[in-house]
Amino acid sequence: MPSEPKPRMIELVLSRIILRDTERSQHILLVERDGKRGFPMTIGRGEAEELHRVVHGTTPQRPLTHQLGLNMVEALGSRVLRADIIDLQENTYFAQLALAGAPGEPPVLVDARPSDAIALALRARAPVRIAESILDQVRNDASGPDPLPPAP
Repeated sequence: MPSEPKPRMIELVLSRIILRDTERSQHILLVERDGKRGFPMTIGRGEAEELHRVVHGTTPQRPLTHQLGLNMVEALGSRVLRADIIDLQENTYFAQLALAGAPGEPPVLVDARPSDAIALALRARAPVRIAESILDQVRNDASGPDPLPPAP
C-alpha cells in the first residue's frame, strides 16, 4: 500500500510579538524564512512572554515551564530538532515537536500546541516549520502563487 506523500514544509521565522497588557490572548506574526508569506497566530500570555524572553535573551532566576521542558528533553539525552505546524482544523492549529531519537532511529514526534512547540524550538535554536498547504490557507500577505485580492 503506497504511503501518502509528505507535505512540503516551509521554514518560518518569528517576525513580531504583540503583547497587550489588557488582553488574555496575545499575537505573534510568523513569516517564511526565504519568502514573503506570513500569518498571525493567537497565543496565550505565558507563551508570548516566553517568546519575548527568548528573543531578548532574558533568563529568569528559576526555570519556567518551557525551560523545564527543554531541560528534561536534554537530561534524557535528546534534543529538539524542530517544531512543525502540521494541521489546521476549525481555526485551531496542531503541531508536533520532533525530538532526536536513539542513534540510527527516526525522530520521535510529540503532539504539542503550536505556541508551546514554537517556544521550545526557539529556546533550543531549532527551526519552526509549517506545511505549505496550511500556509496557503492562512497567509495574510499579497505575494505568493495566487496573490490575495486587495482589501475592499
